Amino acid sequence: MRGTFLGMPAFPEAAARAVADPVLRANLRHATHTIRDKRARAVAELDDWALLREAGRRIKDRTLRHLDTHLLRLEEAVTAAGGTVHWAEDAAEANRIVTGLVRATGEREVVKVKSMATQEIGLNEALEAEGIAAYGTDLAELIVQLGEDRPSHILVPAIHRNRGEIRDVFRDRMAGWGRPAPDGLTDAPADLAEAARLHLREKFLRAKVGVSGANFMVAETGTLVVVESEGNGRMCLTLPETLISVVGIEKVVPSWRDLEVFLQTLPRSSTAERMNPYTSMWTGTTDADGPGAFHLVLLDNGRTAALADEVGRQALRCIRCSACLNVCPVYERAGGHAYGSVYPGPIGAILTPQLRGTASEVDASLPYASSLCGACYEVCPVAIDIPEVLVHLRGRVAGRGGRGHRLERAAVRAATWLLDHPGALAAGERAASAARGVLPSRPPGSGAWTGGRELPEVPRRPFRDWWRENRA
Repeated sequence: MRGTFLGMPAFPEAAARAVADPVLRANLRHATHTIRDKRARAVAELDDWALLREAGRRIKDRTLRHLDTHLLRLEEAVTAAGGTVHWAEDAAEANRIVTGLVRATGEREVVKVKSMATQEIGLNEALEAEGIAAYGTDLAELIVQLGEDRPSHILVPAIHRNRGEIRDVFRDRMAGWGRPAPDGLTDAPADLAEAARLHLREKFLRAKVGVSGANFMVAETGTLVVVESEGNGRMCLTLPETLISVVGIEKVVPSWRDLEVFLQTLPRSSTAERMNPYTSMWTGTTDADGPGAFHLVLLDNGRTAALADEVGRQALRCIRCSACLNVCPVYERAGGHAYGSVYPGPIGAILTPQLRGTASEVDASLPYASSLCGACYEVCPVAIDIPEVLVHLRGRVAGRGGRGHRLERAAVRAATWLLDHPGALAAGERAASAARGVLPSRPPGSGAWTGGRELPEVPRRPFRDWWRENRA
């Protein structure tokens, strides 16, 4: 899957292909509706949900304003607890650090906890280039990896697959990666889970190096936190001799008291649970308990650039719950692959263009991958105003120019002049009404709009004429 997201078409083209796939749309509709309905019930149980949401927003904003101080405090605490901290400015540097650390152990394989940050930097591909096999251990990531596929959801990377497709992937591909699927494997969830457990167990027991991300980092003690539902993460965090964690710098929180808020809002917003089945925490190293070597790679990769944007920086509040994906009408129809990034959906539409810039066609198209309905903002547990950031980023893209944006600016200037001159506007309205029978339904150059919309019919006479006659 090396170079998975390079050269992808812009969102409109990729989305058009996805919308034409009825199986994909059915899979997405069933999954997103199920998750969001469960989430709504879980959130409704808390009378103080709005207060928790506001507390999460304020904690994140306060932390981002003093991010440098909290990161230095985190580094000091991790080092004092026996860990080693590495700073990575971009994906290439992070990959060099991790591959170097793995090579130093002499190992040629690692087990991985589900991690958006390692997907973001293409760590699996970087390790593969160095002859190191990286095995995903999350069930959904295992499905994606075995199927040579791409993740399409933050929480459920294989959301675009149904049970029959997963059974076929396990039957056809498991043997090439280790223990084969059991004979007579069915598409029953229990059978699929058991096949994955048997396949992964031998990898857990053999691996000497584990790679993870983290949901949160507590600056005051240097503690990292991973929340999950399957238990595979805890196996990766405790069994290997060496643990390497790659974490975005925005994941830090100042104190345990701050963490308390997010351990209430994240489970309900993501898996619709009151608490995660597995919440794993570790602080440095401890003799005879867990890995003997711990390395923390703090990843920037565009985050400080996003932090400098007063409007866009709120995207760094994100706690990766995926609630915005499950309510988004655009994501439900287009799926995650259309976004050309490991961060799909509404949050990906504002985060990816800030981390990667808007120079490429696909990144420049992402701020437009939204109806601006606002449902994403309503469910966000840290109150990210995604529509506001989308409009802000659209302005940035338009400001760069390009043929389409030059025509748009010219049209807006012409409309501004016309609206500033009532006499000219009235004459134009009368001329349009007189020519209504011969006006084209799709004016030249309007294909991007009229491809999915119908222009309104021009009235027989302008409203201002009707008003002048009837007002008397």
